Amino acid sequence: MQQSTPPRTDHLEFAAALDRVLVRPGASHVWSPHSVGTVLALLATGAAGRTLAELESLLGTDAKGLLDALDAAVAADGGPDLATLNGLYVPADLPVRAEFRARVGERPSAEVEGADFENDAEGVRTRVNGKVADVTHGLIDELLPAGSISADVRLLLVNALWVKVVWSDPFEAGLTRDRPFHAPGGKRDVPTMHRSARLPHARAQGWSMVGLEGDHGLTLDVLLPDEAADTPPPLSASALADLYRGRSSQQVELALPRFAVETDTSLLEPLGSVGVRHMVTDEARFDGISEEPLRVDEILHQSVLKVDEKGAEGAAATAVMMLRAASVPLRPIRFTVDRPFVFVLRRGESILFLGRIADPVDPGPAS
Repeated sequence: MQQSTPPRTDHLEFAAALDRVLVRPGASHVWSPHSVGTVLALLATGAAGRTLAELESLLGTDAKGLLDALDAAVAADGGPDLATLNGLYVPADLPVRAEFRARVGERPSAEVEGADFENDAEGVRTRVNGKVADVTHGLIDELLPAGSISADVRLLLVNALWVKVVWSDPFEAGLTRDRPFHAPGGKRDVPTMHRSARLPHARAQGWSMVGLEGDHGLTLDVLLPDEAADTPPPLSASALADLYRGRSSQQVELALPRFAVETDTSLLEPLGSVGVRHMVTDEARFDGISEEPLRVDEILHQSVLKVDEKGAEGAAATAVMMLRAASVPLRPIRFTVDRPFVFVLRRGESILFLGRIADPVDPGPAS
């Protein structure tokens, strides 16, 4: 059994770091490191200064390489059932740098379009929601809720993803039966699928993992902590890496609940919790996106995943809204000429006059 390629290290570290702050005690959740990682990496390619440093502390320092790896994972090459959208929507009067337009434009299923936020914010919202709904086969029909797009928006960056997985060895529907599940609210019976097969399996750092392989290299890994708890403990990047390194084909008696999970959230607070704060301030630096000062105003994310006997279907979408940053005057440098000084009067490559003043003589006010 050939093992699928594990995620790259920087992507593992990003996913583990943000997942720790997205977890809510006793609650299910789902999010897409692919979708969120794509928009954040695009922002990083246009960022500078502290804004860039904070994004790199979360994503790693190779944003362009990360984007290439994420693109390769969703390449529409006649393989899996998937669809993507990478959209950049800007008003006609925003000077977007050609390099950034090109960077978005070279992503899979990309579009760079005009958007009249000032006069038709609701129209833009409806249009983009429609595009996301089409890509996600209706699983996400309103990424941008009413009121989320205002006349002040200067740039909208959107990523959407839909994928359908067909198990290489489907579960037999006739074997699905109710089994007790120890939920936070107490034990209850849930429909549980069963399979006896050789599957990728690993144990490391208090976790066990089984891989459910689908067609075209898609794999769903199911991770179970050794100790039962209402909320599984945080999953570290090193634990994930050890699990992937330690995979081997084992005979497994698998009992897995059918499940569906959906999450709709703002990412600004979670990102702030992991140190990405500067991009929302008026001091944000996105010099590589536009000469106009911009800041992030909101990042919205939705994800849906359904798993059953035949396979899995998932959809995710992320939207970044950017506003014009307030012009923040730089603190002036004090330059007080109160002691002897040198002067140079020059034009072109020639110094026309050079001298120094030890004790100024006042020529009188300008006439």
